[in-house]
Amino acid sequence: MDIPLSVLDRSLRRKGQDPADALRRTVRFAQEVEGYGFRRFWVSEHHSVPGVAGSAPTVLAAAVAAATSRIRVGTGGVMLPNHRPLVVAEQFGVLGSLFPGRIDMGLGRSLGFTDGIRRALGHGDADAGDFGTALAELLRWFEGAQPAYPGVHAVPAEGLRVPAYVLAIDGGADIAAAHGLPLVIGAGRRPEKLLRAVGRYREAFTPSAQQGAPYVVVAVAAAVADTAEQAADLLLPEAWATVWSRTRGEFPPLTAAEEIRARTLTEREARYLDEARQSQVSGTGDQVAAALGDLVARSGADELLVSLHTPDEDARLESFRRLVELKTAAPAAG
Repeated sequence: MDIPLSVLDRSLRRKGQDPADALRRTVRFAQEVEGYGFRRFWVSEHHSVPGVAGSAPTVLAAAVAAATSRIRVGTGGVMLPNHRPLVVAEQFGVLGSLFPGRIDMGLGRSLGFTDGIRRALGHGDADAGDFGTALAELLRWFEGAQPAYPGVHAVPAEGLRVPAYVLAIDGGADIAAAHGLPLVIGAGRRPEKLLRAVGRYREAFTPSAQQGAPYVVVAVAAAVADTAEQAADLLLPEAWATVWSRTRGEFPPLTAAEEIRARTLTEREARYLDEARQSQVSGTGDQVAAALGDLVARSGADELLVSLHTPDEDARLESFRRLVELKTAAPAAG
């Protein structure tokens, strides 16, 4: 597992917590893990989700970058169908100008959780098909070449180098390969799906000015603790929130593990919980090192993007501290 480790924070709320507290928690968490030696700290974009406070990733990324000094800061990601490419370029141009050499532009194509959210964002399902076109336009704004908009410039993005990353959502692997960009892909509960997407990406990769060779970032939820049971409990709240969203249509704030264990689950809830936990990695240091090492070996990952959302902030920090101790720092090409 001698590869860079990075952090994804989705600003998940704890039960009874105000959204503002969750956002401040994200900033404090970034300050803490910066000292552990992680390469990147990324935030995400979600709309109208009760359990997620992070709805404006570039704004939150600015707060994180201002509160830190070394760690790279980015988005995992900005959902490009929700925004005009010019506006995205301008936002990252501002970030790149204020924090030179520290900003990553992670981009995805998710349209929103429900029909109502998609309508509120001003588009329908068909808009996702324009992702590749929108991505190409966004990249050209940084180059300054926009034949469709003569005389228009993305200030202050034009001429800046803000590395772009593509999330592997609905064909994202193929789009990343075609544009010669790094790929960010979730480990998922079906290893064969991950391996197929990564293999397709590497085979079709076309070198670009940003990236001369394929670069794969595998995102995974992972927890390290004194015992396997304690580590599994750290990941239980987010897994249960996923179950709740699948059975009730709403991703809720995180509930403490002991409350979840006290519930009598329906057969359907138990099945969904088992599925949600299949993609998680948890255990003692040795167990997690072996599991992540196997994931890296199978996928050929160049970097791991780790997430852990749990109500116990101290245990969360301790897990990330232990995680980074499991590997030897290595320089990254991404």
